[in-house]
Amino acid sequence: MRPCDPGPSRRRTLLSAALLATAVVTPAGAARAATGSGGRPRLTVPGAERQLISRHDDLTTSALTGTPYTDATDWAGLAASGTRNPSGVPGVQIDGCFPDSSRLNTLHGWNHDAQFVIRLPEHWNGALVVTGAPGVRRQYAMDTLVSDWVLAQGYAFAATDKGNSGPDFYTDTDLPGDALVEWNRRTTQLTRAAREVVAQHYGRAPRRTYMTGISNSGYLTRWQLENHPELYDGGVDWEGPLWRPDGPNLLTFLPTAVARQLGRADDEDMYAAGFARGSEFLWPYHEKVYWGLTQKTYRAAFDPGYDPACPGASAGTTLGEILAPCPSDAAYDYAARPRPVHDAVARISLTGRIGKPLITLHGTLDALLPITVQSDVYAQMIAEQGRSALHRYYRIEGGTHVDSLYDTYPDRLRPILPCYRAAFGALTAWVERGQEPPVSGTVPRPTSGDLVNTGSLT
Repeated sequence: MRPCDPGPSRRRTLLSAALLATAVVTPAGAARAATGSGGRPRLTVPGAERQLISRHDDLTTSALTGTPYTDATDWAGLAASGTRNPSGVPGVQIDGCFPDSSRLNTLHGWNHDAQFVIRLPEHWNGALVVTGAPGVRRQYAMDTLVSDWVLAQGYAFAATDKGNSGPDFYTDTDLPGDALVEWNRRTTQLTRAAREVVAQHYGRAPRRTYMTGISNSGYLTRWQLENHPELYDGGVDWEGPLWRPDGPNLLTFLPTAVARQLGRADDEDMYAAGFARGSEFLWPYHEKVYWGLTQKTYRAAFDPGYDPACPGASAGTTLGEILAPCPSDAAYDYAARPRPVHDAVARISLTGRIGKPLITLHGTLDALLPITVQSDVYAQMIAEQGRSALHRYYRIEGGTHVDSLYDTYPDRLRPILPCYRAAFGALTAWVERGQEPPVSGTVPRPTSGDLVNTGSLT
């Protein structure tokens, strides 16, 4: 896979500046070298090209923000303000990367993709949680949503940047679809390596390994449980996108959103494409931030020949240009595209044939991945594979794609994170104690109480 030119760094800087508007920087946490006899690292990540090992008094973002051991731009804008996270978890952190030739991830000054982070709490509960970056973010993106919380419960934690990141992720390719094929491969690679590191550090292998994630890392969760169930005991999928070679997928409904943005489609067209009635108040934000960029970059990943004059994020130099849609995408007809395009999507598609317990959450007002043409369909696919006994699906009333939008619309939305934490607890009780989770269904939006920090699956 070819290295990228300096352009992506400029595009990432612009996007990071926008995200930092919502980030908070706190004092640096204490870090000490963690080495064995003779000053040599006493842990080795199998297959890693580089690894940096450090010991911390606190592995959570309350201490690591502002240090090289997390990056606020990775997780900015994902959680609702007022979200309470635990802190005070001592342990060891390993930052590193696997061999790769692409250069989209600039963290640590490495300019090297396939970066990862592994955190090993001092007080370990015997289990491991693996995740990947949502969207096209990097390896620290799940630090506030997942890492802080699971570390406080004693889980070891591992996360990957998926092997390519940023708005130019699609350039990390030799063949159409390669960029996303690598996402799955890197997740499998990290899971295997992290399990061995856990065994080195604690003297025994993890008794349980859980896969989890939001958005694109929700997709990773689905794919891993379908294709490598031997590595995991279960997973929680938070609004993972659905990829199917004949649809639905992002390329079957986002062109309608782009067409509306350009004045070529109306509200009825949006409803027909799958966007929820009642989500209209969220559309202006998604026009500015999500729809155009998402459509053109994923179209470039699978169908690079469609509009060579507008290849994706590389068509822009300013933030506005990067986020803007390609006018040609308003007329993009995935069903009519040549067979090789569908074959490229098939390389990373889902089947519903999960091999371990999976809990899925999805907001009813998701205006990026509409629930009726995404998780509703995936739940049906699992049923058609005869795997419903391994699946629970909770439609979160008033939830949308990112919890931070609750800050703008507290009277209409609800954060999904509290329900996610309840789902993770339900998964572990299901796997480890045989306690059946609540039946699948729609979780009503509470009319009172602390919606940011309390939630359930009923």
